[in-house]
Amino acid sequence: MKKTLLEKTADKLVNAFVNNKIIAQLPSKFTKKLSEAEKLRKLCESKISDPIIGFKAAGTGIPVMKKLKEKKPFYASIFKNNFIKSGQKVKINKSTLGIELEVCYLIKKSFFSSKGLITMNNVAKYISHMAPCIEVVGYRQRKKGITSFGDLCSDFGANVKFLIGKKQKYKKINIGNLKTNISNKKIKQSVDGNTSTVYINPLNALRFVLNELKKDKINLNKDFYVFTGSTVGVVPILGKGLYTGKVESLGSAKAIIN
Repeated sequence: MKKTLLEKTADKLVNAFVNNKIIAQLPSKFTKKLSEAEKLRKLCESKISDPIIGFKAAGTGIPVMKKLKEKKPFYASIFKNNFIKSGQKVKINKSTLGIELEVCYLIKKSFFSSKGLITMNNVAKYISHMAPCIEVVGYRQRKKGITSFGDLCSDFGANVKFLIGKKQKYKKINIGNLKTNISNKKIKQSVDGNTSTVYINPLNALRFVLNELKKDKINLNKDFYVFTGSTVGVVPILGKGLYTGKVESLGSAKAIIN
């Protein structure tokens, strides 16, 4: 049976993901609308044998959402191979978009047996730990810039690597107003941010992802991570070397850009 354009595109993108290759730009049919991009994302993710360790919220910056005329964020699966320890090396290329600083949560597997919607009142009972993390974002295609959330969603959520800092047991903190900063001292690059830029706050982004997982009937039957979106926007990588991200009250995460 002849493969559809969706299936052919998925095969090319999966091959690029698995083998760290850069391919030609995806057909605009799969990147203009988020609904079409999600079809491609889900098909691609189903073809990856590497275990899923969690999910990322993306498009959580409200100003960006308004600029691109998007109605809501989206989520994407994160695979074990793209999840590394703080301080490790990350190789970039011309299709790398930048670096981000986020808050992540470790969620108890009991979430998967929960009934009803996740709200701001009940989300905390499913959280085990929290931590700062760095995400390097980019495409697996010869492409630059962002014109829609479909651009990001269609290409595995544009995730290259996640580097997680030291975890601490979850406790209630002022998560909606924590100062953040990511810097590379060697090249004198420094960008300030705040957790308030993340879809009201990171807990609200977490709530969004958990409800999307329920809607899509996903069950990993294990503890998993949720990465809640950048507190500093997409920061251009202006040089190689050590990038350090700090989140007030949570700690730091580091990435060595190669």
